[in-house]
Amino acid sequence: MTRFFRFDIDQDALTEAMWEFVTDPHPSRNERPVVQALHDVHPESVDVMESMLLDGTEERADVAAYVAAVFGREPILLPDGS
Repeated sequence: MTRFFRFDIDQDALTEAMWEFVTDPHPSRNERPVVQALHDVHPESVDVMESMLLDGTEERADVAAYVAAVFGREPILLPDGS
């Protein structure tokens, strides 16, 4: 990607869609629009959602933290400041 293009991501909507996937107990969750959208843009996130599902993620905040870390505008700083 060059400096000429920028994706605008609605982090709240993406978080909600991913949270709904993670908490949906039905196999039809794989037909949700978020799955196709992530397959097109960031397929690794589909694997992460599936892992969250299998791990039994219980907090929406965990999904929000993932979305912020991967798709957020601000860089995430490590505790050592790097």
